[in-house]
Amino acid sequence: MHYEGKIYRPWMEADSILIQTTLGCSNNQCTFCTMFDDKRFKVRELEDIFKDIAEARRLYPKVESIFLIDGNVMAMRTEKLIAILDQIKVTFPELKNLALYSGFNDFRRKSISELKEIRSAGLTTAYSGLESGDPIVLERIKKGMTREHAIKGMELAREADIKVLASFIFGLGGRERSKEHAINTTSLLNIMRPDAIAPMALAIQPGSELEQELHNGQFSLPSPLQILEEEKYLLENMDDFPCFYWGDHGNNIASMRGEWPAARQPFLEHINKHISLNPMTKKNVIETYAW
Repeated sequence: MHYEGKIYRPWMEADSILIQTTLGCSNNQCTFCTMFDDKRFKVRELEDIFKDIAEARRLYPKVESIFLIDGNVMAMRTEKLIAILDQIKVTFPELKNLALYSGFNDFRRKSISELKEIRSAGLTTAYSGLESGDPIVLERIKKGMTREHAIKGMELAREADIKVLASFIFGLGGRERSKEHAINTTSLLNIMRPDAIAPMALAIQPGSELEQELHNGQFSLPSPLQILEEEKYLLENMDDFPCFYWGDHGNNIASMRGEWPAARQPFLEHINKHISLNPMTKKNVIETYAW
């Protein structure tokens, strides 16, 4: 199996086989992220990808889940992505889950017929970074995406029957924009209604632009209490649409996961307990670990 540079996958895909199809991220300018600083965006040659698929078949007698890396794999040309998906489907007839990273803008840059072809070729799930629903935060972090872009991307994915997990970051608005970040992210989720969400607490990545902003005084870290209050607002105000809540990232203060909306009340009880009793709430700034 061939892997180049640092390798990342969602924590939900811990049991998945990783096939590297792209190198890096086509945006690669988000201020909070350093995941792909070691490489420029490139789509690998089909021949090399097919060799890795064949090698994975030799190594593993049964494969039920595959995750395509690196960053926004959906950005590659549709015909090439379909060729990869077709090869995987032929090689692993027992496969149940085939997922990848995709920006919401990547959905927008394809036609609905292309997205439906990709779905028919075997793609089941796309992991998409929403990060925030606050227009000011989105602009500050250089996401290259607006609320309207995210809404349109989600609409296209849903029409193509591609399941979407939307990830976002508690604390990304900093100390001064915590409330707006929580309110606007929740309102955007209520419009988009993704199939799953993955909230994570902010972690300052060494070498990131956000780290420099922190050192320059342009960004102020939120407190642990603000992080918990952001999540409490979400739990109180997110609509009752069916969704899986992956709130158990390693940096989250109040770890929880389960089916939404059934989990609303136990989740609220859990987070209120942390707000009242967790000694971390006495600290001035959040302390988390780099990815």
